[in-house]
Amino acid sequence: MKTIPRLIIFDLDGTLTESKQPLTEKMAALLARLLAVKPVAIISGGAFSQFLKQVVARLPVDARLSNVYILPTSGAALYEFHNDDWKKIYEERLSEKDKDTIEAAMRAAAEGTGLIDFSKPAYGERIEYRGGQVTLSALGQQAPLELKKEWDPDHAKRHKLQAKLAERLPQFSVGIGGATSIDVSKRGVDKAYGLHKLCERLGVKESDALYIGDELERGGNDEAVYKTDAQTKAVANPAETMHFIETILSGA
Repeated sequence: MKTIPRLIIFDLDGTLTESKQPLTEKMAALLARLLAVKPVAIISGGAFSQFLKQVVARLPVDARLSNVYILPTSGAALYEFHNDDWKKIYEERLSEKDKDTIEAAMRAAAEGTGLIDFSKPAYGERIEYRGGQVTLSALGQQAPLELKKEWDPDHAKRHKLQAKLAERLPQFSVGIGGATSIDVSKRGVDKAYGLHKLCERLGVKESDALYIGDELERGGNDEAVYKTDAQTKAVANPAETMHFIETILSGA
């Protein structure tokens, strides 16, 4: 770390948890210890309700929620905890017309690439409108973790879908999401946007923020963070994240 960070920002799936899985008891305890000494933000492509299930519901009852900042839909929204409730600070919401345009493009891209057959059953909805984002999940929103890991281990399928969608939707931002998903939001709204907005709100210089994620490589879903001045730490999985949190705590 260049400097001791004032703000810690985490990706969610693959970093704090496995895809759409709740925090483990050990991770929840470590996060609670970190929250006692530093503000912590979590930014990922999921809807706000997913963060509540995966993260908030798993934290110890005495966790300092006032130090938690949740940025769902890859930074298109921000929530803070005030007076025993979550408050939405902003949301770059897509219109119904935008949603319909994006869904039509997703179906066309899926058919054009041959990567997704909408006539076959899926594990839940394949296309989900999340307010600030529309997400295409190849196997469905509730697909088993092992199937998700097997579907596109080298990112090739997602990159192909992303490229086709970007061609069809030049007026939007199109990014890789989770293990089987593509996220579409307003133009310029991504994890860098969310990080900019949060640092501005908290009065923290971006260079004093540290972003931790499992896909900071080129083409990964954390790549947008390189458009900011934030420090970065690449991890391979939640186990590495836990080890790094312990390192932060030892120097806090």
